[in-house]
This record gives sequence, C-alpha cells and structure tokens, in this order.
Amino acid sequence: MTEPENRCRLVLIAPDIADVDEQAKIVGVALKGGDVASVIVPQYSLNDGEFQKHAEKLVPIIQESGAAALLAGDSRVVGRSKADGLHLTGPASEISEAIDKYADKLIVGGGNAADRHHALEIGEERPDYIFFGKLDGDIKPEAHPKNLALGEWWASMIEIPCIVMGGTDLASALAVAETGAEFVALRLAVFADAGRAPSIVAEINALLDEKAPRFED
Repeated sequence: MTEPENRCRLVLIAPDIADVDEQAKIVGVALKGGDVASVIVPQYSLNDGEFQKHAEKLVPIIQESGAAALLAGDSRVVGRSKADGLHLTGPASEISEAIDKYADKLIVGGGNAADRHHALEIGEERPDYIFFGKLDGDIKPEAHPKNLALGEWWASMIEIPCIVMGGTDLASALAVAETGAEFVALRLAVFADAGRAPSIVAEINALLDEKAPRFED
C-alpha cells in the first residue's frame, strides 16, 4: 500500500463493540478500503481483562494492514498485546511519565488539549503527536469548530504532528485537512454503517487525494 506522505492521512477510532470477534471483523474489513495511518482502540467500558482480549485480537489485524495500533486505556495492555503505541487522554504529566517509560519503544501521544495553554504544556513533553478533540467527540456531522481552530493554529507553528477529530460526515475529513493538520480521526463517519466501512475509507482517501492541501517538503 502506498502512503500519501504529502497530505493529511486518515486515523480510525475503533467502534464501541463489546463482542471482540465482531469488532475485529468490522475494523479488519474497513482497513481493506485504503490508506489508514493508524487505528486508535479505546477501552470504552471494558474492564482490563476484556480490553486485553480485544487488543490481542485487533492489534495484529491492524498491523497486517500497514497501520499502527494505538491503545487508549490500561497501559499494561500495550506491552502484552505488542501494540505500537499508547494514546493518552490525561494531562501533560501523564504523557511525560509515559514518554520517560516508553521512549524509543512505543509511539506516545494524545492529550486532553482543550485549549492553547494545555496544548503547549503537552507539546513541551515532545509527544509523537497531539490530539485535538475527544475519541467519542463525533456527535455532529461537522468537526467541532474549536478543534479545527486549534489544529490550524498548531499546524502553522509547531512541528509535532497533530490529529484532529472529525465529525460523523466523511466530508469533515476535508475540513480537517484544510487546517494543515497531518491526520484526521474518524469513528462514526466510517463505522456507523459497518457494511459500507471499506467503501467509505476509499471515498475519504479519494477526497483527500483530490482536494486536500499538500504539505511543503
């Protein structure tokens, strides 16, 4: 699979499905639709043991597609499942601790960057990426205007890549790309109709190929 290095790329957020086999099947099928940079797997309401089972099933499927598997939940599960990284939703101190612990071994990123001040605090820790929005924040068709504004501000100033949460409409991916953000995260836009997930991934990639701004070398 060729990777479009010079434009915004898609990040998928795994859907909230309690049945491990069903979740793995839906994510695996979606990944056949085209380029996906990474898949973030939230713990949702699963206990640590259940999350472990989901991670062990999902991580190899994600990695075989060429995407990075990032877990958002119990950090102990990351090592056991051989995931590529850890997505954190806490303050800068949490990211700092994880970077100290996993530096050069895992991708560490995320952060609850609700405003510029907290974003800069997180940025000082030098994570692999920063995330604007909430993993389940796709409650409207469009991306949240505040997240778009933060993504545009960050991308214009700071080299650390950013991921901006999109909305429930696949067209929100282009709005994120137009901010200059390196990645757009989508969940319900892809998984609300699981049977169409691969064609939606293909459609998003085609949209970004055609209309997303290109990064300068």
